[in-house]
Amino acid sequence: MKAIIIDDSTAAIETLADKLKKYEDIQLVGTATNGNIGLNLANEVCPDVMFLDIELPDMSGVEFLEQINVTLNEHCQVVMYTGYPQYMLPAFRNNAFDFLLKPIDDKELDNIINRIRHTQNKHSAQTDLDGIIKQRSDNKLLFYTNSVDFRLVHIKDIGIFQYNHEIRVWEVVIAGRKTPIRLKRSVNNETLLGIDERFIQVSQRYVININYLLEVNDNKCQFYPPFDKIDYVKVGRLFRKKLIERFCSL
Repeated sequence: MKAIIIDDSTAAIETLADKLKKYEDIQLVGTATNGNIGLNLANEVCPDVMFLDIELPDMSGVEFLEQINVTLNEHCQVVMYTGYPQYMLPAFRNNAFDFLLKPIDDKELDNIINRIRHTQNKHSAQTDLDGIIKQRSDNKLLFYTNSVDFRLVHIKDIGIFQYNHEIRVWEVVIAGRKTPIRLKRSVNNETLLGIDERFIQVSQRYVININYLLEVNDNKCQFYPPFDKIDYVKVGRLFRKKLIERFCSL
């Protein structure tokens, strides 16, 4: 499991980092000494475990949690650690996984790590969707592009799926990649719709990530960045009603 530490005290970081070395399944991949650097670090490495100090120089740990809850993957377990027990309730109200008091008690750290392991194991099961494997613990998809090749993609980076009539396969358009990824021939529209509720079919040829849908103008879908350059997705007559219902429910 990937872990990061966010604490304004380098001495506290070193102490906790040293204690984490005994856990073979915990890999410390980064540290930060203020909230803004910590936010960037968390978004960059997508940790499984985050140790977060309450008192940071630019924001409180609770304020940090309020921001990170919007952007961080839901699988990340946030452990608040501080010498001030009065912050326990606000931490839990902002979805902290656990609370660790300073100075760190080794037995209590053991208990927390074991609880994290139990939670990760419970949610790490995979769903095989006929040519696509979904890892529920981190919302990533493993696309088998042919019999031997594959590509790992985060769900939030998917804009649309489009059917290529010339080669008779579905393709996925993802953020940061100029060309679509071709999927296995066994993948069909039902497979794509079964990945996540944010995907909805708007025509025989297109399945979109509705979270990126800005509007439908002149029967064409207009998307938020980074998919705002896509201007060719038309809404089919048979799919319009369902799209409107889903769009209005957001």
